Amino acid sequence: MSRLVPRLVRFTAGAVTAGAVSLGATVAAAHPHVTVTHTATVVFDKGAIAAIDHVWYFDEFYSAMAVEGLDTNKDGKYSREELAELAKTNADGLKDFDYFTFPTLAGKALKVKEPSIQWSEFKDGKVSLHFRLPLEQPVEAKGFQFSVYDPSYFISFDFDKATPVKLGEGAPKSCKADVSVPKQEADEAKKLGESFFQQLGGGNFGLGVAKTVSISCGM
Repeated sequence: MSRLVPRLVRFTAGAVTAGAVSLGATVAAAHPHVTVTHTATVVFDKGAIAAIDHVWYFDEFYSAMAVEGLDTNKDGKYSREELAELAKTNADGLKDFDYFTFPTLAGKALKVKEPSIQWSEFKDGKVSLHFRLPLEQPVEAKGFQFSVYDPSYFISFDFDKATPVKLGEGAPKSCKADVSVPKQEADEAKKLGESFFQQLGGGNFGLGVAKTVSISCGM
């Protein structure tokens, strides 16, 4: 086994192992231990939505543990090559959790395939994970939605305020993307509160605070 493996990040059900720190699934739910700020680009192919390009920026504490020991040439920097195994491990580990990405068309859940590309970068004290998540089949843009969240809320996801989501090249000119928290989910989360989900040992608090991207298209 590579000596780097214990230092890589592995996503598990409601837990993350980073560096020498192992956090089990018994950690109290509904309280985030890792924070991810992210952006997304909706990828089009011949006018249909084919994939989502994700960029996830992990918090500084997590990032420091994730890159420990990965500067193999000791130059004080982390190249894409040095972070390649980290990116692959993260992407592989996300498979069991649907990549924390939940797309729908007209309310019906859509399936996704394994990432077609993935790589990591370390900049300004933060690790970022870049990956393209293809849909199983391209779908029409109108009525397409997706959310990014961890149901257990162990990982807190939030869209970047400046550039949360954009439509890629080839998007129909009449289409636009809106980011919002569905009122029903937000009301339920507020009503039940964090303590309720802690008592349940998980629940689906992540959905209650998740923002949804909705694609709307005019005539």
